[in-house]
Amino acid sequence: MNLLHDSSILRLIQFAIHEDVELGDITTELTIPTQAGAAARFLMKEDGVICGLPILQLVFREFSSEVDIDLKVKEGDWVEAGTVIATVEGPAHALLAGERTGLNFLQRMSGVATKTRRYVDKIQGTGVTVLDTRKTIPGWRLLDKYATSVGGAKNHRMGLYDMVMIKDNHITAAGGITKAVAACVEMLEDRQKIKVEVEARHMDDVTEIMECTGVDRVMFDNFTPAQVRQGVEIVGGKIQTEASGGITFENIADYAATGVNFISVGAITHSAVALDISMKLIVPKQGG
Repeated sequence: MNLLHDSSILRLIQFAIHEDVELGDITTELTIPTQAGAAARFLMKEDGVICGLPILQLVFREFSSEVDIDLKVKEGDWVEAGTVIATVEGPAHALLAGERTGLNFLQRMSGVATKTRRYVDKIQGTGVTVLDTRKTIPGWRLLDKYATSVGGAKNHRMGLYDMVMIKDNHITAAGGITKAVAACVEMLEDRQKIKVEVEARHMDDVTEIMECTGVDRVMFDNFTPAQVRQGVEIVGGKIQTEASGGITFENIADYAATGVNFISVGAITHSAVALDISMKLIVPKQGG
């Protein structure tokens, strides 16, 4: 994802700045001369994956083109606590007004990337791919999914528009799995671009899904690891398989050992905790 050129990200940044600054940073305006310059360091206060550096640059650019950011680490690096990840120089008013908005983006995105990396590392070497979900902060879909990819996961569908996902409510409304799949396959104009996934709630569903034509992936929803293993055996490698629901850091290795292709984890976005990062001004030397 090229966040630097996505108009929705720019609008989100501008909204966040307006939310925080609105008519102005009155404290800075009252205490610091308009022409004053400043420098600051961004410091990691706990270990984790750094994510959101491109957004940090965009935030300060909204305040002043004179802000210069010197990145000390690369996007996606695992960074230890105490590391200076970037320094910034420019108008003091721009640095102070943009501080919180920049940190809010950086901390949230780094938290998502860090949590994702821990899940990915937990099943490293199994050949199973960790997927994210649509359980993202409203308005932050691109940023949350960008952060999971930086953390090492793969993006599941971005929204309701780029993949067919036949879930329990669709099955109920359509009158069954077979009818729902048949309707989708008949109506889809581009089967090469739009893939079809069907949710299985129990083992009989898996059997019925395998009797349908046009399904690309079956999702074992809230299955135990033992049930997923049984489902994988029924599928027999004919289509892709995905485990979802109830996946935790403690049990993901058990699910990965079942032979499933993908494991989708909502927790990497909906339960991610912001990483602790701070911005501290560097005290300028006093003139002699």
